[in-house]
Amino acid sequence: MCPRFNRGLFVAKAQEKLHNIAMARVISICNQKGGVGKTTTAVNLGSYLAAKGRKVLLVDFDPQANASSALGHDHNKNLPSVYHGILNMVQPEEVLRPTQIFNFHYVPAAPHLAGALVEFVDTPEREYFLRKFLHQLRHKYDYILIDLPPSLSLLTVNGLIASDEVLIPVQAEYYSLEGLGQLLETINLVQGNLQHPLKVAGALVTMYDKREHLSREVAKNLRRHFPHYVFATEIPRSVALAEAPSFSLPILLYRPDSPGALAYRRLAEEIIGQEKGLISKEEVLSSRDFGNFNI
Repeated sequence: MCPRFNRGLFVAKAQEKLHNIAMARVISICNQKGGVGKTTTAVNLGSYLAAKGRKVLLVDFDPQANASSALGHDHNKNLPSVYHGILNMVQPEEVLRPTQIFNFHYVPAAPHLAGALVEFVDTPEREYFLRKFLHQLRHKYDYILIDLPPSLSLLTVNGLIASDEVLIPVQAEYYSLEGLGQLLETINLVQGNLQHPLKVAGALVTMYDKREHLSREVAKNLRRHFPHYVFATEIPRSVALAEAPSFSLPILLYRPDSPGALAYRRLAEEIIGQEKGLISKEEVLSSRDFGNFNI
């Protein structure tokens, strides 16, 4: 006897195959410590990837919504945000917003995203809300960047589960190094307990000043001990990078000739180089003593 044809299952599998034809590389930008340049990296890396011909979506998943503000989002208009998207209150396309750069879109956040922490607590598969939302958009983009909050909360876990890789900005100071071990433990838990093959795209040194001994030592120790790739690009301290968000512009449009702009252009080239296989994304160094720095 022939098995009964399940049209719904057939359509679902066909749609999944279609989505897998061209899927975006999803990279979360994460560090539990605040003020290390996560949002600055998300906004400016996204703008340079788009300038190099890639279709890019930036998802602001931080209730502070700084990435949204940096791209000119008007929070007073009460437009749908990522909060409405992950709860299926609107269609995914309704929360997409254009930027001033061709092929660079964003999904804004809003303060009430913080309420999701409470709403999700007793919800089945609460770690997968963002992943399910982005699955409907992955075939439209080459890169999806997720700006995560500076904490290890349920929002952060949602972002990691939705991602293929994580990029870790590390400020060139001693205290930034101390929290990295805990973040790597969280990534290991996501890989093991939730069976998600999350990779580390690399660590990125930010707020670097080559004139300062501490900056040089932090970068040197990070490259020596961090058990994953460390980007060759170092993001310098830059007045222009700090000023650009106040004008609601990425550095590409505000001061494209500044050292910070040139650094993010090089970072975009490194990311694209990883995609082309020119730069390894695998572990390049392993150290059991990671976290034991002598500066």
